Amino acid sequence: MRLYNTLTKKIEKFEPYDKNEVKMYTCGPTVYHYAHIGNLRTYIFEDILEKTLEYIGYNVKRVMNITDVGHLSGDSDTGEDKMLQGAKRENKTVEEIAHYYTNAFFKDLEKLNIRKPKYIEKASELIDMYIEIIKKLLEDGYAYISNGNVYFDISKAQNYYLLSGKKPDELIIGAREDVNLDESKKNPHDFGLWFTTSKFENQAMQWDSPWGRGYPGWHIECSGIAIKHLGEYLDIHCGGVDNIFPHHTNEIAQSEAYLGHKWCKYWLHGEHLNVETGKMSKSTGEFLTLSLLEKKGYDPLAYRFFCLQSHYRNQLVFSYESLDMAANAYQKLLNRIKQIKESKDGEVNKKQIIKYQEAFKKGLENDLNTSTALTVLYDVLKDQELNNNTKLYLIKDFDKVLSLDLLKDKEVEISDEMIKYIEKMIEKRKEAKKNKDYELADKIRDELKEKGIILKDGRDETTYEIKKIGEDKNV
Repeated sequence: MRLYNTLTKKIEKFEPYDKNEVKMYTCGPTVYHYAHIGNLRTYIFEDILEKTLEYIGYNVKRVMNITDVGHLSGDSDTGEDKMLQGAKRENKTVEEIAHYYTNAFFKDLEKLNIRKPKYIEKASELIDMYIEIIKKLLEDGYAYISNGNVYFDISKAQNYYLLSGKKPDELIIGAREDVNLDESKKNPHDFGLWFTTSKFENQAMQWDSPWGRGYPGWHIECSGIAIKHLGEYLDIHCGGVDNIFPHHTNEIAQSEAYLGHKWCKYWLHGEHLNVETGKMSKSTGEFLTLSLLEKKGYDPLAYRFFCLQSHYRNQLVFSYESLDMAANAYQKLLNRIKQIKESKDGEVNKKQIIKYQEAFKKGLENDLNTSTALTVLYDVLKDQELNNNTKLYLIKDFDKVLSLDLLKDKEVEISDEMIKYIEKMIEKRKEAKKNKDYELADKIRDELKEKGIILKDGRDETTYEIKKIGEDKNV
């Protein structure tokens, strides 16, 4: 298997420390708000990576953090704790915000068939370990205390800018919001390991420490959690490209200073999901969540399919038009597989199975080329020399990685949100007909039909039915 390593800026042969087990860490969410679909694209890529490694024969030990403290809005040492922002926004406690949005995140993972990592740790549950790490960094001269806070001295870190590829003189002071102009720092890019209430008096979650009552920095949590569960040597660390600097850069610096040796071999990063106006975020434009897509009638797995059509290292532009195309392609794929299921025939051809498994594996082993893997699936469906039982065997086998529920008969669940959406569109259509805007009325009916919602006009009212996934919505 070959993977692109952000650390070396090239595609490399994957060779874990242990030839049988892969130790993998994936950065989890800061649970102050819903994850947007750009965040979820990263988790889909990481899910595909884990399942691919298992498909080719590795055991995978995967760990993920839940950030419920310490992540400041500037992504470094500036701004307000994001958890506190969420608490103020909704007039709740930080604990209530963390609990609610952690559960919401897990629900999104389930809907997208993203497997939850076996080991999940909240940042707030490992304070003692962060303190021990910080103590050693201070003792060894990698950290210093200033203005009541503990900072990591980046001048002591070897190859600090290697992961990001940045140069120190490129980082103009004041040009980045994650640069703290605090004169108490030796270097403006030194980062916080522990903040005391002398600087952040309004911080909701606080603990006693040798340096004063306060809370840990964002970066130290991932190092502590990874080392606790995976030991001193890590094979793969994943995240989005926005984590490269400063978050992952700082993780490397503090972890290798603490351990005294190279920490992680392979760093993998998923590219942004953009909207047509630019980078997707929680603060600009329409807040695109998985729940919003469901409200608009989309199957979450149609979004997974949409992501798998593109390489994880390519920027992907989201629009409802492009999602519609992916949703229609996914629906046609399910329809085609359903026809195969209804006419099982022949003995499973082991020779043909091996041929297609190797092609499927080859695509994924080429830096997780999911587009190639999907092409192999379509090749199976088109191959007239394959009997249907052989095709079904391969479809089931490929879906261990793709996780698109290709063989699952399922009905669209009618949530309260979807019902409200349908009723709203019916009322909008009723108003259009009343105004004799028949073009708009037909457009609403057709758009609902594309989503599998069939309107039936009666004498006094309009009713609807939602077709099963797998049935032809265009009939």
